[in-house]
Amino acid sequence: MASNQDKDNFFYPHYPYRGEVKPENVLFNANLQEFAQKINYICNLETAGKIKPEEAYHKIKDLWKKLRMSKEELKIGENLFNQGFDDDNEDDET
Repeated sequence: MASNQDKDNFFYPHYPYRGEVKPENVLFNANLQEFAQKINYICNLETAGKIKPEEAYHKIKDLWKKLRMSKEELKIGENLFNQGFDDDNEDDET
């Protein structure tokens, strides 16, 4: 008989992060994996007829908003170092 940890690993797989190791990247990766897993569940429920397509759409839309908010809060994809130089250059030109 499988242990609870084996079952958890099967139902809730988590893969190691292989990108640039920064706290915000690792946290966003965890959020992204959770997002993907929840999307999979919603799609399966809708396919099985357990929830209506409109309900699935709204659930997915809400999850997307949360993921996007997480990205913005963690400042993923923003190059803050270069933004400082851009601001300095604008002051020099005037």
